[in-house]
Amino acid sequence: MPKTSARLLSLLSLLQARRDWPGALLAERLDISPRTVRRDVDRLRELGYPIAAIKGPDGGYRLDAGAELPPLLFDDEQAVALAVALRIATTSGAGIEEAATRALTTVRQVMPARLRRRIDTLQVTAVARAGPGVDSGVLLALSAAVHAREVLRFDYHQQAGPRRVEPHHLVTRGGRWYLVAWDLDRADWRTFRADRVTPRTPTGPRFTPREVPGGDVATFLVNRFHGADGSGNWPCRGEVILDLPAAEVTPYARDGVVEELGPDRCRLVMGSWSWVALAADFGRFDADMRVVGPVELGEAFTHLAGRYARGALDLE
Repeated sequence: MPKTSARLLSLLSLLQARRDWPGALLAERLDISPRTVRRDVDRLRELGYPIAAIKGPDGGYRLDAGAELPPLLFDDEQAVALAVALRIATTSGAGIEEAATRALTTVRQVMPARLRRRIDTLQVTAVARAGPGVDSGVLLALSAAVHAREVLRFDYHQQAGPRRVEPHHLVTRGGRWYLVAWDLDRADWRTFRADRVTPRTPTGPRFTPREVPGGDVATFLVNRFHGADGSGNWPCRGEVILDLPAAEVTPYARDGVVEELGPDRCRLVMGSWSWVALAADFGRFDADMRVVGPVELGEAFTHLAGRYARGALDLE
């Protein structure tokens, strides 16, 4: 029979793995008697684990949430996943960076050496986040309103008067947090930067969620950030032939399409908000190129060439 301490850890691991456990099945899995299962459950309760007894013909046990956080047990994969998530959280801009760092230190200290070596190989460096961080209290307030499906009132940036919205999703993209919501006063969908939101209390009445345009929040956001009309495509899309190998272009093409035309040439198709912006994007590759089309892209190239030439005259 395993030692009591090892058996308690095995019992706790089983209770964490599924919601309800019949007492007889626990006894079978641990190769002990039902009476010993009852004694071990009592020992775990004394250690602070809220284990509820399930009534019924077979009886059983359930690990419930408690008022305090008792010691937790993780298998190797769970422990590594937790450490990785905490390390990434330190760069999330969610206002929990310091707490995540302290939690990671705590988790790492109790890990066996073999697991510490695995997580220490993952080094994440936060480089110039796209915008300011968000107070974690704001994120929790927005998330609570989304979950409760309650109308949210808030002050937004420097705009006059409160906004009233039906909050649908809280999402993160490119280092920023956004609230996707139906604006009640403007009768349209809006995307709000969470770092510019100051929630008001109390929240309003409950609402029945509308369907997000595009069918899901991911498609909706892609369309909004592309400046598109719902098709998921950029409003301006063009094609050039670059005097560069496809292998050198692909890592920097973002959502563009690269086609190899030879050892030192490739075709590149990209999209952007405007033709001038698209022409500037192609210029990033610092190579000779030929515009395939459309005409608007060629005109944007000419426009930029003139602008840059005029700008260079100031240096003469």
